[in-house]
Amino acid sequence: MRVPSFGLGTFRLTGQTVIDSVRNALAVGYRAIDTAQIYGNEADIGKAIAASGVARSDLFITTKIWTDNYAKEKLIPSLRESLQKLGTDCVDLTLIHWPAPGNGVSLDEYMTALAEARSLGLTRQIGISNFNIELTRQAIAAVGKDEIATNQIELSPYLQNHALTAFLKEQDIPVTSYMTLAYGKVLKDPALAQIARKHQATVAQVALAWALQSGYSVIPSSTKRENLASNLLARDLRLDDEDMSKIARLERNGREVSPEGLAPVWD
Repeated sequence: MRVPSFGLGTFRLTGQTVIDSVRNALAVGYRAIDTAQIYGNEADIGKAIAASGVARSDLFITTKIWTDNYAKEKLIPSLRESLQKLGTDCVDLTLIHWPAPGNGVSLDEYMTALAEARSLGLTRQIGISNFNIELTRQAIAAVGKDEIATNQIELSPYLQNHALTAFLKEQDIPVTSYMTLAYGKVLKDPALAQIARKHQATVAQVALAWALQSGYSVIPSSTKRENLASNLLARDLRLDDEDMSKIARLERNGREVSPEGLAPVWD
């Protein structure tokens, strides 16, 4: 099972805000939900799913292991706790959230523990997030290329990360794009606005369609039902070669997220 091309991101959403976001997303047609241990919202997402009436078998749930839980004796118990909060016996995908070089746990140790979690049936698939080329190579060496369902990385029209995405394509490792709207910065871009007018679309739809047509999965978030529904329409938007070329020229290495001590040396 490949990672769905379109899902709901829940970063920075907690309490009733995330409950409403998940409830509205499921109501308008989302079936993939992305969360993480550090978001502090797994239990609220579990409540929203339970109240939605949507069958668990119709959902694709992703969570991410936080750096405090990378040691082999902590990773699996922490995932069991996440499952309890989410109200499920198994998630569809579990990622290592950040490589966190130098935190005292080797990449081989946490990737091996993650693979063990999969063998125990706690997660259907495993993967990585925020890994550069070299660390992705090490993850492949630890568990095998075919075991890595995705590398979830920051990508937007302002951060296109050609070296890493080309490497992942070469390795046949799917890419999930987060922060595709660059914290909303791309929504004010005149070139994207021009493309949006041409297609009678929103700028958000254009940015998301760019990522989808580039072969990436996307996980935009929103607290508004109308925006959740509007974002989904990006799946039906077809950008032409001229549009894609214009967006390619927007690259500016505009990274929004790079926490010290967690992030790798970027490619």
